[in-house]
This record gives sequence, C-alpha cells and structure tokens, in this order.
Amino acid sequence: MKTIIQFSLISSIVGTLAALGSFVPAQAAQTINFITSSPLKFSLSISSLETFAADGTIDRSLADYMRFAGANEEEKERFREILLRRAEINPIVLSRLLRTEMGEDMLSRWGQHIAIQGGRNGKYALRGALIKSAFDDNGLSLINVLRYLPTNIEIDLRRALSLANKVDLIITATNFFHDEIFQLAQQEVVNASPIDFTKLPDLRLPGELAVVKKRWELKDSSRDRSFEVDLYQPKKWPADQAPVVIISHGLSSSPQHFADYAEHLASYGYLVAVPQHPGSDSQQLQALKVGLSRQIFFTNEFVDRPQDISYVIDELERRNKADFAGKLRLNRVAVIGHSFGGYTALAISGATIDFDYLKQECEGYLNLSLLLQCRALTLELKTDNLKDKRIKAIGITNPVKSAIFGPSGLASVSLPVFVQAGVYDPLTPFVLEQVRPFPWLNTPNKYLSVREGDIHVNISQMDAGIVSLIDSFAYLSLPEPALLTSYNQAFLLAFLEVHLLGNENFRPYMQSAYAEYLSQGEEFKNFLITNASVKGLEEAITRFLDQHPSLDF
Repeated sequence: MKTIIQFSLISSIVGTLAALGSFVPAQAAQTINFITSSPLKFSLSISSLETFAADGTIDRSLADYMRFAGANEEEKERFREILLRRAEINPIVLSRLLRTEMGEDMLSRWGQHIAIQGGRNGKYALRGALIKSAFDDNGLSLINVLRYLPTNIEIDLRRALSLANKVDLIITATNFFHDEIFQLAQQEVVNASPIDFTKLPDLRLPGELAVVKKRWELKDSSRDRSFEVDLYQPKKWPADQAPVVIISHGLSSSPQHFADYAEHLASYGYLVAVPQHPGSDSQQLQALKVGLSRQIFFTNEFVDRPQDISYVIDELERRNKADFAGKLRLNRVAVIGHSFGGYTALAISGATIDFDYLKQECEGYLNLSLLLQCRALTLELKTDNLKDKRIKAIGITNPVKSAIFGPSGLASVSLPVFVQAGVYDPLTPFVLEQVRPFPWLNTPNKYLSVREGDIHVNISQMDAGIVSLIDSFAYLSLPEPALLTSYNQAFLLAFLEVHLLGNENFRPYMQSAYAEYLSQGEEFKNFLITNASVKGLEEAITRFLDQHPSLDF
C-alpha cells in the first residue's frame, strides 16, 4: 500500500483538486523536478509521461523514476490508468469553484507540495492548468493538467513522502479503528442480556400514522433572513403532546433531501421541521454555478444556522395553539443534523467554538473538512450565545466537529448525543472527525454508530457526473442507499423515544445487539458502541499512537 501511495502521490493531489469540481502563459512546463535529501536532484520529463500515457512506452527518463519509486508492473499499469482517467466536470463551474475561499485554501495547501521551480507555492499554476485542461477537448485528466502547467514544477520528495506516509497512516488507522470498534461492539453484545428482536416492532418500517406535509415561508426580521421550512406531521394527532424534531441539512444540500427521515418520524407521531439554511444550501451552490455568487457558503452561516433552528422553534411556539391545537411539546426538542448540520446541532446544544484550537488544527492537510471548518477563523462575530436550552437531544450523521470545537468545546455538550459515522467517508474522515472526538463529548448518554459503505452523501441524490466518477473506480463497492437509511431511521427513532420522550419500551434497541441484528445477512454492516466502551476506545487510541507516534492525532 505504501509504495502505491508514494508512486501515485502527484496523481492523488491532482485528483483531489479535480474533485472540487485564467490565464496560462504560452510557455508550458517541460519537467517535474524532484528534490531529495541528498545533494542530487533528478527530473522527470513531461513528454515521457505523455508517451507512456499514449502507448505504455517507458523511456529512459521515466524508467529512472520507476526504479526510484520501486513500482512493480501492476503499479505501472495503475499509474497509466490514473494519468488518463477523465473527470467529467463543467469547466466554467470548476473555474468558479477554484476561486472560492474554500477552493483557494485547497489550492494553497496542495501548492506547498507542487511548487513552481524555485519553491514558490504552485497554487496559481495548478489552478490555470486544471481549468485549461477542463476546457480542452480531451477533458480534465492528470496527463492533460501536466501538459498545461505554465512552468516547470518542483516536488520536494522529503515533504511529499512524509505526506504520503501520513495518508498511509490514516488508511491504517481507519482499518485499525474499524476493527477495534467492531470488537468493542461485540463485547457489548456478550455483556448484554439476550433479546429476541424478531418479537419486537421493526423500527425500519413506517409507523401507523398517515403523514401530511406543508411548507412555511419565514422571515426573521431581526436578522433580515428569509427561509423556507418543510413541516411533516401525523394526519391525526396522538392523544398526548407531540414531540418536535428539527432536521438541519448539510452544506449545499436542501430540506428535500431529508424527506424520508421526516416522514418516517412523523408516521410515529412526531412533528418534524426541516428548515432551509440560505447561504449554505443547494440554492447557494447553484448561485455559484451560474455566476451569481463567488462563495460555496457564507462564513456567517456558522452563526446563522443555529439561529435558524431557534427561530423555527420560536415560530412553532407562536403558532402552536392556532395551527397545532396546542399539541406541540416545545420545551423538549431534538435536533438531527448531517455534516454541516451536525455542526449546527452541536452548536445549538452547547458546543462552543475553540478558536485557538481551530487555528492550530488548520495547519493540517489530511482532513478535507478543514476546508469548511477553517473558514470560521474569519468570523467577525465570535459568539458563545448559540445554545438553546429547549434542545434536549441531538442525532448527528457524519458531523463536522473535531477542529472547530476541539476537546474543550465538545466537553460543553452534556445532553444525549447519537453519532453516526461512515467508514468510507472522505469528507469528514472516520478517524479524525468521529473516532477521535467521540470521547470528548461530556455525556453518559452517547452512542457511536458505524456504517460500512457510507461515503458521506446519499449517492442517489448526487450529480450524475460525480456518480460517473465514483463508478470509474472499479475497486469501490457501495451499498444501496436504502440500506444505510434504514440503519439510520431505526436507531434515530429509538434514540428519540428513549432520550427525548423517556419511553423505556425502546431502551432494548439502544445497544450493540440491535445493530448486529439489523446487519444480519448484509454485506455492509452497522455496529454500535455506547458510553460503556469509551474507556476501551481511549485505550485503543493510545495504543495506536504509541505504535505510530508520527501521526498528528
């Protein structure tokens, strides 16, 4: 694995840049210059790579590089595939994305490793080559990007191999903690009293209540902010007060993406509100794509998103008697959030931004979610007043949280928390964003649900070009989105019944044995640990770091 990562480091960097999906001087780059730990330097001709990509011929220049990299025949062929693989992306959209604050940050990070000859950050050369390649008839590919580099580039192999080693360690850590959490979950199964889940209601199935949906147009005059809210409620109210759940969508997403979760909960008697977060939703992304905005999201969304949730609860209180016959239970509300919505749920439940810790973490490279989290450093209003005391439980899926809150910020959360993590997640990496910060949550009622095959987003809701790019990786096998949704829906319902409503009839579901039951016969498993396994997880983290002290964890 390590040799492959080192051998394809350049392609990995350019591939990552292309996934975010100008001016180029007439003089193009001729060589890639490698700096080593010895006084010697060597160069790789870009024309050698072009020939190799075209017909597989390895000339003397490339042969020297192959020997240095220690590449075998399989790795050589893999490298050729990487050189030629085409990423389908609109070149105009790519150009706009690379000029956003997040795009500039990403280019600057990679430009430290792919520098202009002489050592200057190569971000502008990379941006120009990426855009020019995307406009070319042959499309955006690594070999095409190399053709359009405006000047010779320089790679310090000492730094590049150090980065490759860290990437390798993250992969190793992912496999290690996947196995460790599985073992901890199995131990919880052994320690628990046996339960026959076939004799209990199947929480993956809809409830008995019919569901109706309506939409509100809200305006918070105090913030001059207008947004929509989709509401899902049972057609017939239960005899008791109805519990309330707010769902916060992720970056560049929309309320419509969470209709299945909202309908599922409403069929069990919940009132579910799913607000739009203008400024970080799908409409904002569309505005960027068509040139009406220059940002993927606005920095003040770190403040506005939690305030959107509080405003929705305020509005429900104002309309409770007239619109809901006074049935809503608004002094005990739950928030469910995905990704950026996970940040939102944590912030409104008491987590505080630790700007000093965030600044330190933003020096890192391996956590793609830092591209979002580090934008908070530019906040003009550094507020601690985002907590809403009406929030009594939160469920967060693939949350963005480790750097922006840090240990001290997450320690402020004392209410019940259900965390769902994806082993395959490249955007909020399993190890860095979910495993590492789980022990920092200061509540005895915390759960970590791990889903195999989860890549952060529902692939059925993704852009066709991105789906095509994922499909091009033959080694990547993904589950049906409905399977992962069923895991989520079952556990979130049980979690809310126990920790929002105090319904002990659902307590048997909140254990590792239920995750094991749900996963029976499935290729992609779901397993769960509770607070009982935190000490074991902390010991595993210590053990891994003792074995791999070079990992900045």
